[in-house]
Amino acid sequence: MPQDDLTTPDDIVIPGAPAPVPPSLAEPTEPVDPLPPQPDQAGPATVSPTGAETGLPAATVAQQGSRLTTAQGVRLRDTDHSLKAGPRGPVLLQDHHLREKITHFDHERIPERAVHARGAAAHGVFRSNGAAASVTRAHFLQPGVTTRVFTRFSTVLGSRGSADTVRDTRGFSTKFYTEEGVYDLVGNNIPVFFIQDAIKFPDVIHAGKPHPDREIPQAQSAHDTFWDFVSLHTEAQNHTMWNMSDRGIPRSYRMMQGFGVHTFRMVNAQGDTSLVKFHWRPKLGTHALTWEEAQLAAGKDPDFHRRDLADAIESGAFPEWDLALQVMPDTVDETFEGIDLLDPTKIVPEELAPLQVVGTMTLNANPTNYFAETEQVAFHPGHLVPGIDVTNDPLLQGRLFSYLDTQISRLGGPNFAQLPINRPHADVNDMLRDGMHQTAVHSGVAPYKPNSLDGGCPFHAGADEAAFTDLPVRVAESVKERAQPAGFDDHYSQARLFYRSLTPIEQLHVAEAYAFELAKCYEQAIKERQLQALANIDADLCATVADALGLPAPAPTVEVPDAPVSPALAMVGDTWPIDGRIVGLFADEQTDPGALARARAAVHAAGALPLVVAARGGMLGGIPVQRTAHTAASIEFDAVVALTAAADPRTARLFDEAFRHGKAIGATSAAEAVLSGARIPADAPGVVVGTPEEVVAAVLDLLPAHRVWERWQAPLR
Repeated sequence: MPQDDLTTPDDIVIPGAPAPVPPSLAEPTEPVDPLPPQPDQAGPATVSPTGAETGLPAATVAQQGSRLTTAQGVRLRDTDHSLKAGPRGPVLLQDHHLREKITHFDHERIPERAVHARGAAAHGVFRSNGAAASVTRAHFLQPGVTTRVFTRFSTVLGSRGSADTVRDTRGFSTKFYTEEGVYDLVGNNIPVFFIQDAIKFPDVIHAGKPHPDREIPQAQSAHDTFWDFVSLHTEAQNHTMWNMSDRGIPRSYRMMQGFGVHTFRMVNAQGDTSLVKFHWRPKLGTHALTWEEAQLAAGKDPDFHRRDLADAIESGAFPEWDLALQVMPDTVDETFEGIDLLDPTKIVPEELAPLQVVGTMTLNANPTNYFAETEQVAFHPGHLVPGIDVTNDPLLQGRLFSYLDTQISRLGGPNFAQLPINRPHADVNDMLRDGMHQTAVHSGVAPYKPNSLDGGCPFHAGADEAAFTDLPVRVAESVKERAQPAGFDDHYSQARLFYRSLTPIEQLHVAEAYAFELAKCYEQAIKERQLQALANIDADLCATVADALGLPAPAPTVEVPDAPVSPALAMVGDTWPIDGRIVGLFADEQTDPGALARARAAVHAAGALPLVVAARGGMLGGIPVQRTAHTAASIEFDAVVALTAAADPRTARLFDEAFRHGKAIGATSAAEAVLSGARIPADAPGVVVGTPEEVVAAVLDLLPAHRVWERWQAPLR
């Protein structure tokens, strides 16, 4: 290969640069205006607090001017020294700049979310294919409509400072800025929930949160109070089973499903209604971390998931999800194939109600400011648009109250919808006035109806003017009571359905997760009570967990009917696109620069991201080094390729971890010492040896399966 064909340092976008232009070595002295955002960043649309398009560039809401000022726009000559009575004297109370600066800092924080505090988000677009037009009149789901969105992912239990890769349910919430108003699809990466009635929500969260005396453990469910609750409230067993599966530790937000959890009601243009469930399906497939990877990531890179999302968008590997619906008849009993659609602890298997793809979401821009966007975005399942309505799901009904109440508390008052990230992209004329943080300047003198002083404005909208109409759903004659339908009492059949639908390796991971979590519990009675629940779900699972705990496996106490398995619930066994996957190329001064350049170009051409790893930083034959042997970690690579014969102990440890985690591994014939140093058999499944071109091609062919699953069929070392 001619030298001038070698890959140059700037031909592949390597994410992570903190500023749009490289900084100078010396402190800058020539005034410049604020730098623009990074190319991968975007902010909220520039609409007014009442939804009017301003036509202003996004920079109008950023800092202005090259000179430091007070919050009132007064220029300052010094922000390093307080105003004192002489150089050694006391600080003066009249120092207005000091008081403003410190006071604002003291009030920078707002209360973090009680749940879903740890989050990451991105801007994007949703494109409807029109397939939903037959079941809903919602405009954003009509043929060819494109809608701006903002999506936030999160963990549930941990604080804002907790690790990304803990075993937990993940939030998956999307704000659609439709021309009919804001619609929020507020869901999780697990389609069922722990409880059936919202009145228990404080209980399950109190149980899952750290113990109140020590505030530990943080961001995990492996403790007594959680398992005490779920073993006593056996309605939680289905969600717990999902949480103990590999879905509890996603590989990436980009590789995670999302669900609306509840059943919603849709109405079409003719007034016909259907019951629906929402599904987000990632184009890259649904994948997970191994347990060891999750532990390594929590220590080496606690920001693993948010970094993965931001880096993928910055490097142009825009993540995509198909939005799909399960559509079921709106019957009087609100059941389908014997499944109560108002029970949020139940799913409808895809084999009974196939998914119908109605559009695709692409996330294509990172936030410009985390606080202003990711932290202040306010979701609410009651933010509905015409054509979508709620059902009498008792968990959903409670959420309709709780989310609004939470936003008022967190964001300082009732005007949170006027924050730029929450502003509707539709006209707002709500007659709501005043309150804390009011940024609209309302005109008129008559914020009431009816009125004549404002000419009668605002007027009601007719049904033909995209007005939201509460569906006149018949309520059966009954009495007021604290009760639930009898069908809600089945707490085990769907947990059994889920577990038995998994592949053997996934079932093994479930058993290992239960064993780890219950072993962390102190009280023997709690372990035994949860084993009893497992016995009612699956005898083999119970026996495996009991053996790991050194306890006898109890006999089942409930007769649970078998149901056909749902293959769609398994994550293993298919292949997926490799966009944004990360391949580590290990090289040194002895590596042929041409071979390294060709390997790097081949990985990039396949849609993956090549990262060059060497003993130290700098350049190798004109190619930049992104990681050193000291900073590289196995968790950040989906596959590794050795192009060097150097047997660095740190590299050997990394390759050993990659092998244990089932990742594709390649080594040139001259680099087999790396494999032997890591005790990796050259003929093991998913290990490739050959020329650089052969090795890279073979590794790229292995990546679509996510892992080399055959490696788990042999005893783990």
